[in-house]
Amino acid sequence: MTHVYFMPGMAASPLIYENIALPVGQFEVHHLDWLLPESKEPLDHYCRRLMKGIHHERPVLVGVSFGGVIVQELAKLIEVEKLIIISSVKSTQEFPRRMRVSKKTGLHKLLPTSLIANFDWWSKFGRGIAPKKMELYKRYLNMNNQRYLDWALDTMIKWDQTTPLKGIVHIHGDQDHIFPIKYIKDCITVKGGTHVMIINRYRWFNENLPEIIAGK
Repeated sequence: MTHVYFMPGMAASPLIYENIALPVGQFEVHHLDWLLPESKEPLDHYCRRLMKGIHHERPVLVGVSFGGVIVQELAKLIEVEKLIIISSVKSTQEFPRRMRVSKKTGLHKLLPTSLIANFDWWSKFGRGIAPKKMELYKRYLNMNNQRYLDWALDTMIKWDQTTPLKGIVHIHGDQDHIFPIKYIKDCITVKGGTHVMIINRYRWFNENLPEIIAGK
């Protein structure tokens, strides 16, 4: 039995995976959820707390967006069977220009994080995500605590991974406006996939994830 742990995206609930169905008997699915960060908590310390929710050896870790960053950090702490990120980045080299600028200038600290909870911020920061898709994703938000939001945004922007981890599998949509495909290297490309494709393209994942997980 392969144990697969799914980590949601920034501020999102594990419900974003509610339509993901892996073959019973071959895979057992588990969901990680966000913890409220301690004041100025380092990413490594946060992940050490989070990994207490992982109860199996050599699991498969899957993370979306900022959750993809989290599972990469978890993979530095425990041995994993496979590491899969979706709509995310493998290193700071894949950050879009606006995030690189913000990392240098701290501009993101001026953003009112309360807007992130309403997801209007993503529409402006991501440029071009369709309102209908935004409304769909808004349904899955559950972590709207401002301390979490401030921490998550700052931690994402300041992430210091300069080279991809060995063996990582990256699945990315060619219409992702948060992390544009032009900055992404070495990925499985989902044609027409957006930043929220884990929700609105779940059939693609149900068809392809089992083989991706099992592939050597």
